Amino acid sequence: MTSISERITQKLTEAFAPQALKVMDESHQHQGHGGWREGGETHFRVDIVSEAFSGKSRLERHRLVNATLAQELADRVHALAITAKAPGEG
Repeated sequence: MTSISERITQKLTEAFAPQALKVMDESHQHQGHGGWREGGETHFRVDIVSEAFSGKSRLERHRLVNATLAQELADRVHALAITAKAPGEG
């Protein structure tokens, strides 16, 4: 069975062909808080750099990532922190 982290990585790679991608499970930092479940994989941070984000606002970029991960967000993922940049952005 594929982990949620692996599914997120695969979907974002297929959708955005990123130059850089980091998917971090931060669930351990939220133990006992809303949305946390035994076994983790509920709270994630995504740092992604892709040409697909060029010319798009921060909100548009977040919407693209959220749409790509809609199934994971509807299923197990409670929180997703996103940093989405175009190549060359600081």
